[in-house]
Amino acid sequence: MSSIGTGYDLDADTFSPDGRLFQVEYATKAVDNSGTALGLCCTDGVVIGIEKLLVSKMLVPGSNRRSFAVDTHTGMGVAGLSADGRQIANRARAECAEYKKIFGMPLEGKVLADRLSMFLHMYTLYWSLRPFGSSTLLASYTDDGPQLYMLDPSGSAWGYWGCAIGKGRQVAKTELEKLALGKITCAEAVKAIAKIIYTVHDDTKDKLWELEMGWVCDASGRKYVPVPAALVKEAEEEAKKAVASTPAEGEKMEES
Repeated sequence: MSSIGTGYDLDADTFSPDGRLFQVEYATKAVDNSGTALGLCCTDGVVIGIEKLLVSKMLVPGSNRRSFAVDTHTGMGVAGLSADGRQIANRARAECAEYKKIFGMPLEGKVLADRLSMFLHMYTLYWSLRPFGSSTLLASYTDDGPQLYMLDPSGSAWGYWGCAIGKGRQVAKTELEKLALGKITCAEAVKAIAKIIYTVHDDTKDKLWELEMGWVCDASGRKYVPVPAALVKEAEEEAKKAVASTPAEGEKMEES
């Protein structure tokens, strides 16, 4: 009975006999059904790219963003339920504003990641609440250098050089491991992220989508802003050519 969650998934604070929290697992599944999001921590900043799936071709381009600036030097990208992601972004903005008001200095990425992880974890402790169905990539660039963190619905937070979340995360992680993590620049990361997202995207299931990218780096004055449209367009064109020139698995098998 415990293996399928029957009787143990009615609220978020009940453990099954084998130590599982099914509502947290369901929230993680909501993230895995979302578009892929990637983050790369570079020598001169952090870049976040998101495969934003569209529900209608009548949507205004650029609407329903999944990349948010939460402070001058900090931003985030979310995968999963977009409404839950906006609430996490609003909480992050409140934390940054309160910290700056009290201490007169910007909130560091590590401290913000810790505070947000405690906030997310709180929603797994009470029967009257449900976990957030969203995972977050947090990008920050302060005097401590560029930092990238990933927060999941359980309230766990990890620091990464490169990270992927969403439906294509397994393939994306394999591609990220091939990069020179920690040595790549933001300009190179934009092209690398675009190529990986185009590689993992499934046109047969999700035909309508947009590539949304944000960065905080030396080129942006250490401010989290959208990546310039011209640079994104150039990266997309190169990614399309690279994907088109890559033989499919079936073709590889025939050649061998």
